[in-house]
Amino acid sequence: MQASVQTALSPQAGAVSGGLPKVTARNVNLWYGEKQALYGIDLDIPAQQVTALIGPSGCGKSTFLRCLNRMNDTIQGCRVEGDIRLDGDDVYAPHIDVVHLRARVGMVFQRPNPFPKSIYENVAYGPRIHGLASSKTEMDQIVQTSLERAGLWKEVSDRLHQPGTGLSGGQQQRLCIARAVAVSPEVILMDEPCSALDPIATAKVEELIDELRENYTIVIVTHSMQQAARVSQRTAFFHLGKLVETGSTDDIFTNPVDKRTQDYITGRIG
Repeated sequence: MQASVQTALSPQAGAVSGGLPKVTARNVNLWYGEKQALYGIDLDIPAQQVTALIGPSGCGKSTFLRCLNRMNDTIQGCRVEGDIRLDGDDVYAPHIDVVHLRARVGMVFQRPNPFPKSIYENVAYGPRIHGLASSKTEMDQIVQTSLERAGLWKEVSDRLHQPGTGLSGGQQQRLCIARAVAVSPEVILMDEPCSALDPIATAKVEELIDELRENYTIVIVTHSMQQAARVSQRTAFFHLGKLVETGSTDDIFTNPVDKRTQDYITGRIG
């Protein structure tokens, strides 16, 4: 196989407008070794909205989420087929630089995972490795802006050089969100970001998600249908590795087309 020069996805290539989707997935199939986990997923993810992926445990929603920024590449024996595009660019094209892709498509995980560094360094890490700041003043501004966008600046501005691991669970999760937005992503993936948080911290993160969608496209996996109803504009229901139904959140929760969706929402399956 010839070595190819990796390039970043061009934000301008195939730029969407007029309400066209930010991310498109067509006939996405995935295997872990011999076991197939996703079957023919077709999904459009609109820009600057929150799309919630719901469904029973093990239904494929987190697996699909990780396809969008190629996190599944890190799993041995995982194989993905199909077409996933960001602004029209094939994210699985051989020349794509995965590091740049993950800067454009950031991720927040289920459990807060701050680096064992200071609050400042947690946020500055990404911009530093991507060369986004040419001076300390610029880096200071990126850190402050990112913490403000994550709703955390007022709580930590006087202790930026203390360990990020010393924050509460909810603050740590918002620090991880600040770390994600610091590299100016276009899409933020959130894999059950509130499942390890108490109700007060959950409410703060949900409020933050609603604010962030003004500037970012957000895809959230959640086990909580109440959370999906509160934070999302679009909902996709997964079951047994298949996308059963997708539509506006109001329609999915009040007038689902498929009986399996109805059964999940009413608690008959799950």
